[in-house]
Amino acid sequence: MSKTDLKNLTLPALEHFLQGQGKERFRATQIFKWIYQHDARTFEEMTNISKDLRAELAATAFISALVPEAVEKGSDGTCKYLFNLGDGHAVESVLIPIEGRNTLCISSQVGCAMACGFCLTGTFKLTRNLTTAEIVNQIMAVRQDVREGGEEIRNIVMMGMGEPMHNLDNVIPAIQIMIDGNGLQLSNRRVTVSTCGLVPEMERLGREIPNVNLAVSLNATTDELRNRIMPVNRKYPLKELLRACREFPLPGRRKVTFEYVMLGGINDSLEDAKRLLRLISDIPNKVNLIPFNEHEGCDFKAPTQAAIDTFHSYLIDRHVTVITRDSRGSDISAACGQLKGRLQK
Repeated sequence: MSKTDLKNLTLPALEHFLQGQGKERFRATQIFKWIYQHDARTFEEMTNISKDLRAELAATAFISALVPEAVEKGSDGTCKYLFNLGDGHAVESVLIPIEGRNTLCISSQVGCAMACGFCLTGTFKLTRNLTTAEIVNQIMAVRQDVREGGEEIRNIVMMGMGEPMHNLDNVIPAIQIMIDGNGLQLSNRRVTVSTCGLVPEMERLGREIPNVNLAVSLNATTDELRNRIMPVNRKYPLKELLRACREFPLPGRRKVTFEYVMLGGINDSLEDAKRLLRLISDIPNKVNLIPFNEHEGCDFKAPTQAAIDTFHSYLIDRHVTVITRDSRGSDISAACGQLKGRLQK
């Protein structure tokens, strides 16, 4: 019988696992805290649990961990981690220090099936989904690293390798572990899930975890262009996608973040900015403009600074909250897939 990785289990699932072995329910909370708040790697470290129970757990379960295989740190503080998953595959996480807050961008899949034309990860194709444990272990490995410098991770964004909505069976439990008061203790206000536009999955996420932040990778203002650069749009066109954004259950004054990768001469005109405003004006919104990060083997080009400034100014002048992302980690392999691709070569 194979052993159970306890990091694949939410707290209720861990309670069920232990009850199946005839153990008291409260033991689950003790073990959960040891794993996520004390970073226990073995059952022997769990000193308030009897030796007999520790031995029984060791016979049926284990606690997984990830160790970075490669780390690159940029001059701006951006840090890229490459994790070997133990089966010959690898994924990346990126730590981004912004205004004194550490934001960690984590992966949800090995490769990606969405095939967006401008995305390097998509060139790897989808190999497999990450498990819940592999998702949370990225956070725990980087957290240990930053804590050595006396810092903490404040924000989690699921914008790394893969499409999070394509792996909700593992992403949802991972988020539940992140925001559990006995788990990683992150505020749901600090967790953002990104999608290229899988509408039914957006609706499922909204039902099961309604308080996390939603980011939508929009990148085009017409179905014609979006069909060309983002194949998902052929199945879920802009009208359906924007309806799902309107209906997503965001609490309070929170807004949907629209990610817009600016491709030079493709989607970066003033007319694009005008259409974007019309598309999202009836949705609580903020916009992240992301100048394209050119990579080998891709024909798209970065926009000019003039195009970025014109686009940004048009939206700002019409009271849209807009952030133009700096190109972080430009002196390291910080774009999704760059470090993995370079090391594979």
